[in-house]
Amino acid sequence: MIEDLEELEQSAEEELKRVDHLIFVTLKYTRTADVIKNTIKRLISAFDFATLELLKFAKKKRKIKQISKLETVRAENLKEVYPETKDFIDFYFLLKRIDKARSDVREEYRKHMTLIVHLTPEENLEIDMEKLKNNPKKTTAVMKCFNFFILSNNVMHPYAVII
Repeated sequence: MIEDLEELEQSAEEELKRVDHLIFVTLKYTRTADVIKNTIKRLISAFDFATLELLKFAKKKRKIKQISKLETVRAENLKEVYPETKDFIDFYFLLKRIDKARSDVREEYRKHMTLIVHLTPEENLEIDMEKLKNNPKKTTAVMKCFNFFILSNNVMHPYAVII
């Protein structure tokens, strides 16, 4: 079981390395909406690995009996088992909504390229390079916090992560 936790942690870290490369290398030179969308997909994947890791830890500690195969159900279960993760899970669901929403691009191939995501008919979200650079920081913070949570055996300290 411990090997599984370590493998999940490594998988999440590998996804974050790919995210860094997409943002700081690929996006820097290509400036296309596809790179932003792929970055968001990688962030979601990193969250999925981290969520699964923490749920496997909870199962090992006998806090849950089974782990769902659906990522969204896993995230909801995590929020129930560990209410402290609510903000992280809400951010995860925002990323999922962004991934599924219709989007447009402004100034593609230019310095100030922006992905405009239509979450609802009234609500649009603009994602530019600066906002995109902050998302991996949040996701990295989640990974560190989850790992701290596992290492400290059940106590998620609010100051466990300092960005």
